[in-house]
Amino acid sequence: MTGLFAGTFARGGAASAVSDDAWFRALLAVEAALARAAASAGLVPGTAADAVTAACADPSRLDLARVVARAADAGNPVPPLVRALQDAVGERDAVAVHVGATSQDVLDTALLLLARSAVAALDADLAAAAELCAGLARAHRDDVVMGRTLMQQALPTTFGLKAATWLAGLDGARLRLAEVVVGLPVQYGGAVGTLAASSGAGVVVREALAAELGLVTTAVPWFTVRLPVADLAGALGAAAGVVSTVALDVVLLAQSEVAEAAEVGEGRGGSSAMPHKQNPVAAVSARACARRAPGLVATLLGAMEQEHERAAGAWHSEWPTVTDLLVTVGSAAAWLAESLRGLRPDPARMAATVAAAAEGSLAAALAEALTPSLGRGAAHDAAADAARTARETGRTLAEVVAGRSDVDVAAVLAAAAPDVGEAGTQVDAALAEHDRLIEGERG
Repeated sequence: MTGLFAGTFARGGAASAVSDDAWFRALLAVEAALARAAASAGLVPGTAADAVTAACADPSRLDLARVVARAADAGNPVPPLVRALQDAVGERDAVAVHVGATSQDVLDTALLLLARSAVAALDADLAAAAELCAGLARAHRDDVVMGRTLMQQALPTTFGLKAATWLAGLDGARLRLAEVVVGLPVQYGGAVGTLAASSGAGVVVREALAAELGLVTTAVPWFTVRLPVADLAGALGAAAGVVSTVALDVVLLAQSEVAEAAEVGEGRGGSSAMPHKQNPVAAVSARACARRAPGLVATLLGAMEQEHERAAGAWHSEWPTVTDLLVTVGSAAAWLAESLRGLRPDPARMAATVAAAAEGSLAAALAEALTPSLGRGAAHDAAADAARTARETGRTLAEVVAGRSDVDVAAVLAAAAPDVGEAGTQVDAALAEHDRLIEGERG
């Protein structure tokens, strides 16, 4: 994406990984690898494969402007690219160009090469965001914060557990993407999948092409069975959902009425009309980018229904859609990392919110303590009177209870204390799992 909105919606490394230049490099990488694979199978001379490889490594030798101009006429950019390569290497070595292949072989394989590169850039931003969440979970392991369900205050939890939950989601998204990338397959079947133009060596060429490009080989072509694209789309959509959830939490915590965290960024977050505002721009932008993903995923899943040996339109719709999906999810991940890098939790504010919400629990504990001596109805009324006294005198209910001589004050206060259960244990488990993931990547 270029222009006015690129700063928001083409953030991070994934955008450059799917640029027009990147697309050309991927297409040329497939053609070069195919020439070498054909030479290894004895279908073309090694010198011809070398010539094709050299031409693909130097795009300046190719008339790429003509490829762009003729791509629409051909229905895809591969036919004019093949002609440009043939012209560049000359008639003798042109035998090693596009050996036994059809346009879909090159485009599908290039698309997955492009996706692999973009996912690597995207993953770096997801990893950065995850590491920042790990830091927050460690630093705030036991800091209480009000848990909220259905947008209402519920029971206390800890900010450490909230951050650990973010961490688990991001790590899970990374693992799912990694699993998809490891299984990305080569595409090579020729005109209708029979490998008829490969002189009996088509299966060998497919295996060699997969090895050249670091992709998985297949038993048959996947021309109209689009599981690789669907799997990629699903994993990217899931990653976008996790990113958006974390970003939304940041936005909600930064609300003026909540103010339990703030996003701090140099020169960022101001309003054109309200000088006092400090908007969580990075989190907002992460959400904006992530929210584009479901529609793109739906387009790719809708394109799975394809006819016979090559789809008329559904296949074509995948190229820009996968490109846009990689860009928007990559941008969301980049923005989230920026947001978390500038996130400043306020444990005191969080604790104050929990304490304010504890008035009800304390009143209930007082009523329970008074019941044996007063009876349930009178105990309820006495607790209500204590709460009313606190409001009228401007004291906390805890201060009012502390002045009573008819109950065990320490026991009542302890009964009303925030109970965060096994939050800390779960934070430790999430951090240990994260550490194992990092160690596995390094090893």
